[in-house]
Formats: sequence, C-alpha cells, structure tokens
Amino acid sequence: MGNLTGKVAVVTGASKGIGAAIAEDLASHGARVVVNYASSRQQAEEVVSRIRSKGGEAKAVHADVSKPAEAKQLVATAVKEFGRLDILVNNAGVYEFKPLGEIGEEHFHRMFDLNVKGLLFATQAAAKAFGGDGGSVVNISSMASTGALPTTAVYSATKAAVDSFTRTLAAELGPQKVRVNSVLPGPVETEGTHSMAEFDNVVAWAVPQTPLGRVGQPRDIATVVSFLVSPDAGWLTGQVIPTAGGLR
Repeated sequence: MGNLTGKVAVVTGASKGIGAAIAEDLASHGARVVVNYASSRQQAEEVVSRIRSKGGEAKAVHADVSKPAEAKQLVATAVKEFGRLDILVNNAGVYEFKPLGEIGEEHFHRMFDLNVKGLLFATQAAAKAFGGDGGSVVNISSMASTGALPTTAVYSATKAAVDSFTRTLAAELGPQKVRVNSVLPGPVETEGTHSMAEFDNVVAWAVPQTPLGRVGQPRDIATVVSFLVSPDAGWLTGQVIPTAGGLR
C-alpha cells in the first residue's frame, strides 16, 4: 500500500464498473485520481466520495474522449488540478454486438470512435504531459481481441487495434520512460454487462472454459492495473495480458 503516493492518474470511463474499481484501487495505493465520465456525473461523484471517505484525493471531470479536443482538455485539467500526470488508464469503451447483416456505419463509427480513436488521442495528450520520470499507460482491451465470437466483428476489431497500439506505442514511447501495457478481461460482471441481452449466453459459454470457474469482478481487473502502473512493474512494457481466470 502507498506505492503510488505522489502519483496522479487519469482513468477514463471511471463512473462505474471496471473503471470505478480501477480508480478506487489506484487511490487506495496513494494515487490522486481524476475520475472521468461522459454522461454519468452522479455516479462519478459517488466514486469520488468513496475515495475521499477513505482519505484519498480525487476529482470527477467530464470529457467525451472520442473527441480529441476533449481528451486533450481532460489531461490538461488533471495537470492543472494536481500539478502533474503519471498514469493514464484508457478504460472508456462501448460494446454492442450485431450480426454482419445488421452492421451499419453508425455502429461501426460509434465503436471505433471511442474504443480506438479516444484511446489514441488520450494517450497522445498524456505522453506530452508526462514529466521527465516518464509515465505508465494501461489500456483496457478484451479477450475478444483474440477470439472469434459470432456477432462481435466490430467490437473485436476495436480491441485488436487496442492491442496493436499497445505494442507499437510501447516501442515508440519507451525512450521517454513511458510504459504501455494492455489488460484483456474476459466476461466481467458489471452494471453494463447485466444490461446486455447476450450476457447470460456469454457466461454460459465462458465459465465452463475458465479454469477458475467463474466470471470476473471489477476488482479482479483493478488490482492488475494497479500492479502494472506501480514501480514493481517497471520492467514491463508492450505486454498484452489476458486477465480472465485462465480463459483462452
């Protein structure tokens, strides 16, 4: 505990689910956290309240990171509020499954604009804001990036792009002491996944193939992220890490 004291983190899409768990876990290790949200201000403020109730520092900041100008402003706000930036967790994303015959341009652009473009421009802004000691970026990808599940063509493609960005940007930013890694959750039980009509089918498919015999919880992902941004993971970069109870 406390190994992130003095560090400042931005977590995109942090008002609920995996993002909220990541924000709270980073704060528990001493980081000051910007809790980003696009629409759920009340939930973001609740995350901030939980962090502050445990003695941490956090601020909720609105930004739609699918818009490059807002992604840039999010990073600028973090630096203005806390004086520096050390960690970026690209968690904001959207998932929607459609068979090939039902895919339209709106579906395609909605997914790529947030899952890929948003991640790219948030990372661009963060890389410019990191100081001389470098920084750490963790991208929340998905096991879908390596899978071949029917109806997930666009979503899976966005996450494959995330993994490609992770490897490429790790090589590019390494000389700046910036580490870039990717975490690949399997099915995780959140408010969002419970609202998916397909989630029960995903669970029925995944659990029998998962050696640890269950779906994930947000904290399962959050603790791995906290490790990856910590000094203990200082020799890890460019890694694409399945975090799914052994599911392959």
